[in-house]
Amino acid sequence: MTNKENDEAGKLELVAAKSFKTYDEMYKVVDFLNKILKDKKVIFGLTKDKNSDTMTISIYEI
Repeated sequence: MTNKENDEAGKLELVAAKSFKTYDEMYKVVDFLNKILKDKKVIFGLTKDKNSDTMTISIYEI
């Protein structure tokens, strides 16, 4: 494997992202999805913007 292939192998590709009103237990949903779908080569991320009271869920392909 070349250095370029090694670099690309470790990168995540953003597939989709969606923002919505803050939901306090959304982290449990993201954790559940990551555990169940890890074999499908996808990872879910969650960020919270305190200034606008919104959350963004992101889906990444490994």
